[in-house]
Amino acid sequence: MKRDYFEDADVAVTVCAKDGTILDMNAKSKKTFLKPGMPEIIGNNVLDCHPEPARTLLSDMLENPRTNVYTVEKDGVKKLIFQTHWYDEGEYAGFMELSMVLPEVIPNRVRKPKP
Repeated sequence: MKRDYFEDADVAVTVCAKDGTILDMNAKSKKTFLKPGMPEIIGNNVLDCHPEPARTLLSDMLENPRTNVYTVEKDGVKKLIFQTHWYDEGEYAGFMELSMVLPEVIPNRVRKPKP
């Protein structure tokens, strides 16, 4: 039995195919991106959900797989956005986005390698 570990996670996970088609969204992603009364967007193209310049950046990321990480703040809520490519049986298949709310204070622990 395959489990979906991300379905109820407190992080929005959106998965797209390499042509930009939205393949899957976990519950947090749907809650974050679908406003009340808005229809399902799985099956739509992710590029249609973004204005410029994000649309051009995502289009380039689909053609040239790479990881893109940044923070964004809206209405006093800061989020970490982590976009990265994913593979199916070793072949590039698209990209996924993880979006998570960041606390106001984040500890930074520096770990030193063991001798």
